[in-house]
Amino acid sequence: MASHLIPIDTFKSGFTTCPSLNLPAFETVPLKDSELGVHKVSSRTNHVLVVPPEPSTNLDDSEAAALPPPSLAWEAFYPQGSINPSAPIPGGFGFYASGPRTFSSQLELSGGATHVLISYRMMLQSEWEWVKGGKFPGIFGGKGDFSYSCTGGRQNDRCKCFNVRPMWRSKGVGELYTYLPLTPGNRERLISVPPSSKENSDYGFSVGRDAFRFTAGKWLSLAFRVKLNSVGCDDGELELWIDGVSVIKVDRLMLRDSEHSRIKGAHFQTFFGGHQDDWASPKDQRAWFADFSGAVID
Repeated sequence: MASHLIPIDTFKSGFTTCPSLNLPAFETVPLKDSELGVHKVSSRTNHVLVVPPEPSTNLDDSEAAALPPPSLAWEAFYPQGSINPSAPIPGGFGFYASGPRTFSSQLELSGGATHVLISYRMMLQSEWEWVKGGKFPGIFGGKGDFSYSCTGGRQNDRCKCFNVRPMWRSKGVGELYTYLPLTPGNRERLISVPPSSKENSDYGFSVGRDAFRFTAGKWLSLAFRVKLNSVGCDDGELELWIDGVSVIKVDRLMLRDSEHSRIKGAHFQTFFGGHQDDWASPKDQRAWFADFSGAVID
């Protein structure tokens, strides 16, 4: 049976840090760096494991009963004035996570998994101030070390990496912010996603802006599905679910040009920005991330 964290009915295997999620062929692991293949951790920020506060918004759906609020979460702290990770005042956090070894080994093998789902739950503090926007964790991949640092306006070797993260805009408007190989077909597919999509000069693509809204003070489930294309074909796919509802889906994509390009795992990065000061957090703010999960679909 599908859940908000794993909103699909068919998969081969998976893992979760959510003790309330009971699925066949799933391994339950602790929410600990050492258990989840955490690496390339930003030295300027922390992701402290804490007991998160209670939601300030009432829970009123069946998922609340099936998945109670997490008892442990990684906390992201965004100080007043913080902006992107290289700015003078760092905020949020940043690291990569490949998942437990039983999961990551299936991603790395030659001829291994090419269709994967990554998910987590997050909560923004009550009275969250959105300002102009910022990034939340997503999914990444590519060929070897080219898969890292695919974001931030990178132009070189874009055919060797991909990075897909959700972004919030003013008033909680949501979108996917994507860095994919710069092909005419990808551009055509991405800018056609409703209700609004655009190419940002020198950066990535804003995809499906206002297809969903973020809400402060309650736990939200985000799930990302990536299906790698067959090399030489535009048959890759991206999909995003919010609380079990598919809000963005893009097909006929080219995510790689080599069999050596793989899905790597989660890019757990979050910050305000943008790069200019008017994107900065106007006060000290916090968010919490928990129930990190993954599934091998094929």
